[in-house]
Amino acid sequence: MDIRETLKDKRRIVIKVGSSSLIHPETGDLDLVKLEKLVRIMSDIKNQGKDVILVSSGAISVGRRMLGLTKKPEVLSMKQACAALGQGELMMIYQKLFSEYNHKAAQVLLTFDVITSDERRKNAENTLKQLIDLDIIPIVNENDTVAIEEIEFGDNDTLSAIVSTLIGADLLIMLTDIDGFYTDDPKKNPNAKRLSVIEHVDDSLKDMAKGSGSTYGTGGMYTKVAAAEIACHAGADLAILSSTDLNLIVRLLNGKDVGTLFVSDTSTQFDIMDYIVNKKYLEN
Repeated sequence: MDIRETLKDKRRIVIKVGSSSLIHPETGDLDLVKLEKLVRIMSDIKNQGKDVILVSSGAISVGRRMLGLTKKPEVLSMKQACAALGQGELMMIYQKLFSEYNHKAAQVLLTFDVITSDERRKNAENTLKQLIDLDIIPIVNENDTVAIEEIEFGDNDTLSAIVSTLIGADLLIMLTDIDGFYTDDPKKNPNAKRLSVIEHVDDSLKDMAKGSGSTYGTGGMYTKVAAAEIACHAGADLAILSSTDLNLIVRLLNGKDVGTLFVSDTSTQFDIMDYIVNKKYLEN
């Protein structure tokens, strides 16, 4: 069977959307049309009897615009203030949109120390699984109001892989501003090739990632490859899709050749917690 055909049978799906995919680049304001479409597609996935979880950035960007700031603040306390203001607004929008499709959504905020503590990580896992059992869609973000450095999770790339691991997801979809993993940056090199399927993450692929794809925000292509290493070793496939056309999510789940698919591989030994605790995903 074609590996992409197996995507039709995925039952627990994590979708990660970054801050650059949620806003209008000209103004920095939320792209409400895109948000509504994302929620509609996720609701339809849920209506098919599947579990769906959203990992969403955007709190700082939303809070910044609410305060009338023209650019992202550099002072940590101001970033955290923007996050505190923006997270509530972002969650309110998500809950309103999901309610229009008869679904409930709940906020889950995580920090690095939660993930690296056995007891706290287990509590987070139990909470996420309980929400799923209650037919509630978890919306996960890093708790930017208390996080020391938002780079900890690479614009939530790593966080989404960790969430996939905690809940036993079988597919992680990453929405970004490029339509897959390329051999080089396609914006600079017209001869760059999109890789349809990647079966193994190795050092040569990581080296390739340093020169390919988005550098917007805190999550470039390298952190997505690092996230793939975590998710795939935990038993989940990972797909990188362009956020420009959200219908690609539907096409992906119908087995079409869109984006780049990293295939799960649990055959080799890989210490996921050592990789996370020692922040090896930042070794770029």
